[in-house]
Amino acid sequence: MSATMIKEFKLPDLGEGLTESEILSWKVAVGDTVSLNQVIAEVETAKAVVELPSPFAGVVAALHEEPGTVVEVGKPIVSFEVDDAGAARGAEATDAESPAGPAKREPNLVGYGAVVEHSGRPARRARAAAPAVAPRAVETAVGERPRSTPPVRKLARDLGVDLERVTGTGPQGLITREDVQNFAGAPAPDAQAPTAPDAQAPTAPAAGDRETRTPVKGVRKFSAAAMVQSAFTAPHVTEFLTVDVTPTMELLARLKSNRAFDGVKLTPLTIAAKAVLIALRNNPTLNTHWDDEKQEIVQYHYVNLGIAAATPRGLTVPNIKDAEQLPLRELAVQLSELTDTARAGKTSPADLSGGTISITNIGVFGIDAGTPILNPGEAAIVALGAVRKAPWVVDDELVVRQVMSLSLSFDHRLVDGEQGSRFLADLGAILSDPAMVLTMV
Repeated sequence: MSATMIKEFKLPDLGEGLTESEILSWKVAVGDTVSLNQVIAEVETAKAVVELPSPFAGVVAALHEEPGTVVEVGKPIVSFEVDDAGAARGAEATDAESPAGPAKREPNLVGYGAVVEHSGRPARRARAAAPAVAPRAVETAVGERPRSTPPVRKLARDLGVDLERVTGTGPQGLITREDVQNFAGAPAPDAQAPTAPDAQAPTAPAAGDRETRTPVKGVRKFSAAAMVQSAFTAPHVTEFLTVDVTPTMELLARLKSNRAFDGVKLTPLTIAAKAVLIALRNNPTLNTHWDDEKQEIVQYHYVNLGIAAATPRGLTVPNIKDAEQLPLRELAVQLSELTDTARAGKTSPADLSGGTISITNIGVFGIDAGTPILNPGEAAIVALGAVRKAPWVVDDELVVRQVMSLSLSFDHRLVDGEQGSRFLADLGAILSDPAMVLTMV
């Protein structure tokens, strides 16, 4: 019979330099047997909600944090009881997640999980129960005195107590609730009070309250910081153009009845996205980046097209990689998948990084125009207004046509007024007469 040991899983770096994540929910409980790469938790980073895979095969010995807790990268979140073989299989993952470990991080990135090694694995015996106290399990593995349980850590945070300064009076130095309360000089709270309220929900107002306060965190905190950075770093210029998109809407109707597009969601955004990609070919300065550190202008020779998506947790801008290479049908499919995934809060960190230019479709809210703020690091963003019937002059005759307003914001450090205007004019020309594409390719 192989020996067992306790292994900790620390919150990994989920990419893009994110320093913390909030535990939204646990998919396992103490005593559960888990397999390698099994999803054990759902966490929210500053950019998205992602699933954490297990780096070990074994039994859950302890959950160190409760749902609703914001945890720093590198902090232990769960302990497993594993046999020697299971520990060996997970060693590469834990090395990657450790701040002092090697630079290789792939095994720990969400969506990849730990690397599976095929070195003979003994069958795992069933477990009826597992140790519920995290500190004792940790002491067995690393030889350090136990610190505290998740409810005690929550209480310490609420009271502003630094647990490093508290002497534990519990078994083997365990810090108890009484220890924290005595240190803080606070009265004992109701033991039945909930220890982890829903972190996403605002505090319920009492009768007669005139305001509700909601903690700023997660996606909304990140997007707020990004918008402030962009607004006060890049000198924004916004231009507007209203165009007759009747030919585009007629083309859209024909495509919907075309067999090649069966089962594909087609909208004005689909055609507009393709038009943006085509217009960029003749106006590449809008697909650039200002590298302030190196004092260089980076010209991208590919287009990662960002699509702004409103989600319950805030604004996200996932992007389609190498969008300029996609035919219209594949672009439509990826647009649909991208927005559906974003609204469900399941966008991966990889899809939220590396964008080069963005589109925001404010028309779906019945809005005609706006002054969109640049996605940080990008040179331009296009806002699509609502398609409306309006009087329009055609061949000196006043007729009713379908029109759309386009708004283009660009970074004036990178894009001159002439360049921005030519791009917007090309985009409008394509949407007002799709056949104009033949003059641009």
